[in-house]
Amino acid sequence: MFKTRMTEMFGIEYPIMLAGMNWITEPKLVSAVCNAGGLGILATARCTPQETRENIRQIRGMTDKPFGINQILVGPGARENIEIAIEEKVPFINYSLGKPWFVDDVHAYGGKVIGTIAIARHASRAVQLGCDALVVTGHEAAAHGAAATSMVLIPLVARMVDVPLIAAGGFYDGRGLAAALALGADGISMGSRFMLTQESMVHDNFKQLCLQATEQDTLYDNVFDGMDGRVLKTKEAEGMTKRGFPLVDSIKGALLVKKLFKMSFLKFVGLSFEMMRAEEGHPLLVLARQAVGNMKHMKALNEGDVEEGILFAGQCCGGINDIPSVQGLIDRIIEEAESTLERVNALKG
Repeated sequence: MFKTRMTEMFGIEYPIMLAGMNWITEPKLVSAVCNAGGLGILATARCTPQETRENIRQIRGMTDKPFGINQILVGPGARENIEIAIEEKVPFINYSLGKPWFVDDVHAYGGKVIGTIAIARHASRAVQLGCDALVVTGHEAAAHGAAATSMVLIPLVARMVDVPLIAAGGFYDGRGLAAALALGADGISMGSRFMLTQESMVHDNFKQLCLQATEQDTLYDNVFDGMDGRVLKTKEAEGMTKRGFPLVDSIKGALLVKKLFKMSFLKFVGLSFEMMRAEEGHPLLVLARQAVGNMKHMKALNEGDVEEGILFAGQCCGGINDIPSVQGLIDRIIEEAESTLERVNALKG
């Protein structure tokens, strides 16, 4: 039985969180993690406000345990999705990229705000803005870790702030959980490991590619969606690192985003300028690459297209060799973490 600041604050049995992965963390996977004793997180950045509300209510129909949402604050529908989550009184709101303008509103109904950081100096600022806990993302992570590894970043942040810390980047088993606790974290967030479970909607073609991958089989670059990030090494991913600016694909991707979010052309153009003006906004070239990345990511997830699709995945894929149920995975991780800590404690003689 684990008791950390994370389990106490979130009211969960085990200090394990599902990373909010766009398109992947659907209600089925979110509720499975909650029901297995962890903290499930619904990624809403790809949702319209109506879809966000529907997904939140669907999760509540599948579990009576606490859960949260994850939202990038510089993107289409970000404010609207946060407002829906507040209306629905979602217990935990996890955000990245931007200022959490909604802290007081969440605290008003007893909810908590979880910031996501990848650079140590951002931790103090997030706490000053009212964050109750932080996800600390190391370089090993899928998608958007920064330059520092989890081994370096977690102890640095643990010395800077006094809120529960959730370690992300490279964690996939019980030994990793034990290591995170030793480094100063209060639990772990897992993306790639939960992506490779029976409840995950990721296409089996890419699940199998992940199982075959070693720790060397990822690529870290800013070409995949405009920000430094990590994907599974595939033919298309390698090709993207060698090509110039993808003008044609950018147009296709932008039109896809416009369609998914049911936006008029004028609203879409206005949103693009709004994102560029935001405090942590991005230039037009970055937004274009994001559109391309979204399109290729969906090809991987939905179609299993190993020729043109890309999948955000962490270095820990090299240590994953099966596709268990979420319950079986969490039970195994906890058992292994307990035995690891017992072995380490025995070294004291």
